[in-house]
Amino acid sequence: MKYPTLKTQATVGVTAPSNGVDQGFHSLLEASQKRLERDGFTVIMGETAWTQTKARSATTEKRASEFQTMMENEAIDLIIPPWGGELVIEILDQLDFSKLPPKWILGYSDLSVLLLAVTLKTGMATAQGPNLLEMRGQSSDEITARWKEVLSTKEGESVVQYASKRYQKYWRHDAPTPWIFHLTEPTKWKTITEGNVEIEGRLLGGCIDVIRHLVGTPYGDVATFLKEFSKGEAIIWHFEAYDMDNTALRRSLVQMRYAGWFDHCAGVLFGRGKNNAVYDYQLTDVYCELAEELNVPIIYDIDCGHFPPQMTLINGAVAKVVVRDDEKSITQFFI
Repeated sequence: MKYPTLKTQATVGVTAPSNGVDQGFHSLLEASQKRLERDGFTVIMGETAWTQTKARSATTEKRASEFQTMMENEAIDLIIPPWGGELVIEILDQLDFSKLPPKWILGYSDLSVLLLAVTLKTGMATAQGPNLLEMRGQSSDEITARWKEVLSTKEGESVVQYASKRYQKYWRHDAPTPWIFHLTEPTKWKTITEGNVEIEGRLLGGCIDVIRHLVGTPYGDVATFLKEFSKGEAIIWHFEAYDMDNTALRRSLVQMRYAGWFDHCAGVLFGRGKNNAVYDYQLTDVYCELAEELNVPIIYDIDCGHFPPQMTLINGAVAKVVVRDDEKSITQFFI
């Protein structure tokens, strides 16, 4: 594995390989830029960050070219897109993965397609965590703010993150807070089996709504990743489902199992999700069935995904996940 390192006073490249920001929300993009600059970063804004048409920031060619250029630009240390979107998958066959240097890419939602593909193809760690627009507040909650510490971890070192105390169930854009989110609901990490759970393995994952479309493509070759980069460690998958009903989630997990994604699996983590029940088929039914089929621990409602705050999880890092009465934590080892 190759681990980028976030240096102090780094330069952030903002490009939109998925959705850009249309004119009505440019003030949010400007506020995010100012917040990063206040924190000591230099920010280079790409053209695609400011545009949005036909469910994407720009043409496939322009999105791919700007991302590739920023990745190869030695003056840029870190890539943070504005937010997720819908169609980042279109740019994958336009990228030259062999020319991507070790550089952090941070984001989630549709961006997880790009993150997972980069890690699987190159063995370079990528970061599932807050998007740029979630950094625009006057201050950050303690979970979101850890992204800088996690990305500053050096190869050979480790970093631990603990469960949040509260999470946001509903977005309230009409009532902004100094830290963006409305953290009103008590956080509770849950497990399918009773008792303490401890899992160790190498992390891979993302938003399952979109990364499922990598199954069976050259960008979702988990078997080759295991052979070339994993050093024999089993995989801990981290998923979050945002806009899928429970039967669609079930179909996607079964497809992943058929494709071998769960071979050598040590456990599965699920971020908080909507319980989009189909008849009497509940979200916990999906988790229980997967646990029975894989015979591995399932931990759910962790701090990951569209119901913030979320931890910064590193695709490719070795992780130790602990859930017991006195501790809920994820320790990541950059080895």
